[in-house]
Order: sequence, then structure tokens, then C-alpha cells
Amino acid sequence: MVESPPALHDIVPDFSAAMTSEQTFRLQDYRGRNIVLYFYPKDNTPGCTTEGIRFRELYPEFQQANTEIVGVSRDSLRSHESFRAKLAMPFQLISDPDESLCNLFNVIRSKTMYGKAVRGVDRSTFIIDASGRLVKEWRGVKVPGHVDEVLEFVKAIH
Repeated sequence: MVESPPALHDIVPDFSAAMTSEQTFRLQDYRGRNIVLYFYPKDNTPGCTTEGIRFRELYPEFQQANTEIVGVSRDSLRSHESFRAKLAMPFQLISDPDESLCNLFNVIRSKTMYGKAVRGVDRSTFIIDASGRLVKEWRGVKVPGHVDEVLEFVKAIH
């Protein structure tokens, strides 16, 4: 396991993870394409649903910019399959129940929920370019306008 998250402009270490549609995500399989890797807290919650819908709406434009979208949360594959179907998402979701990807990208944070300290995913988005380099990251993402900003960035590097 990598001890520190990749820094901007570093090559992201190859990784693989279980994803929806009974597929395995392998970073190396996407060389030659940009990747939007977006981490979100939980399936079927308001902010995550809004974000997923916006990625779905703009998916054709991401594809035109040689970019694949992949969502990541700690939810199970079963939960992901239901969430994908409900939102008609054209892209895959990675299940990270052991937090290995969350740890690689350092997106687990202590949060306060209903007065209790909990560990949760800090909504974050990473752009890995066609050569496998981390070229952009957004942390502590607020959903409104975010997906549009991500699209503008990938269009600029296309």
C-alpha cells in the first residue's frame, strides 16, 4: 500500500478495485484517456444523488473530451448497482469498503454528525490524465457548479 497520496503531477500508482457491472477497475486499462475519479460519501443521499445526476447529464461531453468518469464510495456493490440503476448512470461505480482507495487519495476525514464524531468520506474529485498523472484535485467539494467546473478543466487538457 502506498504510504502517502499521490501529489499533483505525480504518476498515480496502478490500482484495481471491484466496480459495478461485475467489472474490475484497473487504472492501467485507462491509459490514453483522462479519468475523473470522484469520491462521495454515500449512495442515495441528496448531495451524492445531485452530483451523480449532473455527471450523468454531462457524460456525453466528458466522453467527447476523451474522459471517463468513475465514482467511488464505501458502499457495497449491491448498493452501487441499485444507485446506478435508479439514476440511469452511464458510468461505473467502485466499491471501496476497506477504504484502500479512500486511503490512497487521503479522503477519509473526521466529521461531526448529530453531535458525534464519525469518520467519513470528504467529497473530492481527482483528474488523472491520459499518461496516468494526477493533474487536478478538488477537496471538500460543494456540489453546486462542481461538475461543470470539472468538465471545463478536462476540456482544457483534451
